[in-house]
Amino acid sequence: MRTTTTTTVISRDGTPIAFEQLGAGPAVILVASALADRKDAAKLARLLAPRFTVINYDRRGRGASGDGSAYTVEREIEDVAALIHHAGGSASLFGSSSGAVLALRAAAAGLNVDRLALYEPPFAVTGDGFAPPAGFAQEIDALLAADRPGGAVKHFMTRAQGMPSFMVAMMRLMPGVWSTLKRLAPTLPYDIAVMGDTQQGRPLDAAAWAGAVAPTLVLTGSKSPAGFHDAARALVEVLPHAEHRTLAGLNHGAVMMAPHKLAPVLSDFLT
Repeated sequence: MRTTTTTTVISRDGTPIAFEQLGAGPAVILVASALADRKDAAKLARLLAPRFTVINYDRRGRGASGDGSAYTVEREIEDVAALIHHAGGSASLFGSSSGAVLALRAAAAGLNVDRLALYEPPFAVTGDGFAPPAGFAQEIDALLAADRPGGAVKHFMTRAQGMPSFMVAMMRLMPGVWSTLKRLAPTLPYDIAVMGDTQQGRPLDAAAWAGAVAPTLVLTGSKSPAGFHDAARALVEVLPHAEHRTLAGLNHGAVMMAPHKLAPVLSDFLT
């Protein structure tokens, strides 16, 4: 297994995108969720490296990557395209939560994706309260404009992720964790943009995902809320080559908390 190297590619708009590369074999690009950078998937990357060339990158505005002057989802898709080019012209993608939706958008945009693995894309396809509340995006923008990144993190965790307030309060007592989350807070609008209009309790628009023709595995954890399972089943119905699998004992934080359970399933599918 090759040692880890850290380098950058230059995206179409000139933004440097930093990544770590390790392992050998078919290329797999790991796409981070909201409030996460490549550190969150570091253990998963190491577990996949014996069978794959793993490209674990910082999405724009995070970690060692740069950022453009104006954000659009298309710029993030171009970042993935630059990484695929670096990998030799094609690669598989794995994304978690909103990162899964970004990976799916990249595939639907026609990038050369070999296989697509998605962990709990947070689509809201029923009107059961799984979606963030109305006005959520504007509230995040207002908190960031008021220079309250901690408030934006708390608002996201409690209103979008459903985390109890006491758990957020406990996280505040971990200075290293909380300072990292606050640094990542300005990218929350990016993930909200990636989700687009898919969290409004309506069925998925099949036409929006028609370009995602790669074999796709949609994963959910058995301990996760029902909304994630509803979303997975809905997505499988609109993709041409997709299957849904539920993994026992896992929840929404599986990438960080249980990579050893996730890696074998990904390895078998992506090989």
